[in-house]
Amino acid sequence: MLHFLTLLICLAGGLDTVFGYSNGQISVACDSMLPSHSNGVPQSSVSPYNITVSNKTFSPGDVITVTIQSVSGAAFKGFLLQAQSVGGNWITGTFSTTDSNTQLLTCTQPNSAVSHTSNSQKTKITASWTAPQGAGPVVFIATVVQSFSVFWTGVQSDVVQALQISDTTCGSQKFCLTDPTNCSPTDSTCNFMSSAPTSNGFVFEMSGPTVGYVAIGFSDDAKMGNDDVFICTKNSSGYILVQRGYNTGTVAPTIRSNNTAGSIVSSYKNGVLQCSFISQTVISTQQRSSGNTNFFVFLVNGPSGADGTINQHTKTTISNGQVDISSYVKSGAQSGLDPVVRAHGSLMLIAWMTTGSIGMIMARYMKSAAGKPFLGKAIWFQGHFFLMILTVVLTIIAFIMVFVYAGDWSGGAHPVLGVIVMILSFFQPIFAFFRPDPKSERRFIFNWGHSINALVIKILAVAAIFLGLELVDRSSNLWMPKVMGGFFAWEVLFYIILEANMRLGMRANQEHKAPVEKVALNIFICGNLAFLIALLVGIGQS
Repeated sequence: MLHFLTLLICLAGGLDTVFGYSNGQISVACDSMLPSHSNGVPQSSVSPYNITVSNKTFSPGDVITVTIQSVSGAAFKGFLLQAQSVGGNWITGTFSTTDSNTQLLTCTQPNSAVSHTSNSQKTKITASWTAPQGAGPVVFIATVVQSFSVFWTGVQSDVVQALQISDTTCGSQKFCLTDPTNCSPTDSTCNFMSSAPTSNGFVFEMSGPTVGYVAIGFSDDAKMGNDDVFICTKNSSGYILVQRGYNTGTVAPTIRSNNTAGSIVSSYKNGVLQCSFISQTVISTQQRSSGNTNFFVFLVNGPSGADGTINQHTKTTISNGQVDISSYVKSGAQSGLDPVVRAHGSLMLIAWMTTGSIGMIMARYMKSAAGKPFLGKAIWFQGHFFLMILTVVLTIIAFIMVFVYAGDWSGGAHPVLGVIVMILSFFQPIFAFFRPDPKSERRFIFNWGHSINALVIKILAVAAIFLGLELVDRSSNLWMPKVMGGFFAWEVLFYIILEANMRLGMRANQEHKAPVEKVALNIFICGNLAFLIALLVGIGQS
């Protein structure tokens, strides 16, 4: 590890001269942060010198004036000044000089440090630092020598934050999680977070396209719940807030603190929200080891309320394994949805885009086209009964699978609608089993009740599918809900056609024509299968 600053100035015992390196050519001291005085020990008292900067933020290419000066009037003879990345302790950027008491040195690269030119007494020096591409937050650190045996090391400026989040140093100076893999936060479709350790916390960066907030979470497993979270959210007036909290399930997190992080820099431009900040504490709001730095990392975004309160996220990225956020590695997102979630979504699509839809149309419009008896019952009834029982079975299996996987059914409207659909679907065939005889004067009550319940189930199932597709669609244009919208319009069109055909037949006092029904049913089935296949492929790619 390269250290950020040292000074090597030696004073001859009892003499008022710098011993050895009075000319300031002290590149040999770049790594040690200590003067080479024999048995020299840095002072433990508060330094009488400080470092100030002309700006607290920077973009690549910006020039910042750095000043070392005495706060008590005590002069100094020598110094070594460098700029160091927060968390990584990497020497970064280059200096230029305008002060006759300063000169440039080569540490990791030319002009990466500044030192004295002589052992003359001075109370203030200045130098100019140019920010490089890809730099994160930095601090300016100096060792200042007052005399042979009196010197201070680790004299620091305030943290200077980068205005632009970059992926340039991912894998070399910070941990990064990106979705898509290896995307840049300068890309408006990129979800990005990074972390770098500090002496008592982390430097965090997060960026993503959103209308409300982006957040990062740290979990012991790949499921949400019992996670530490940091949230960057904006309210309706554009004010950006950094919050820390934790969640205990798939519900909104409990906020622990607001804007307690240091050196917060944020922006919201062209639909992309970015926040960088320094957390002064370790990650442990939950019952886990406070020294643990290995987590599954979540990166999510979604809408927020007028006051900045976050709503359910619409985009989720999870690291492709448990990672050490204090290491310098890159992590891509998990390769796809959990197989259980894939199976759940696929079964629900099959149930309510094919078997359920076709079964309902057969009961309403296929009585003339498929009215011949089969095993004592009309073909339309046999088809309707089989398809609807299959729909109920698929719905129950899909519900049980995801419920066992998630452990609860909280987390927004999607699981709530799913529970209602499952319950109504379960009782629909039971009620049908006890239906009155077709000639019963009360048969119309069953017919209306059975039809209305089926319509409610269908509407709720389609709504649940819309919400579910929004949760799993990771494309930039959210094409899967749009395909579902096309399917909904397709179904409405055929219901209108078949209903009009039936009504016309009734007006003419004759059965509506079976060929129209058969052709329409075949086209309907083919269209449904096309929409279904498209969405199944989308789930497979999510």
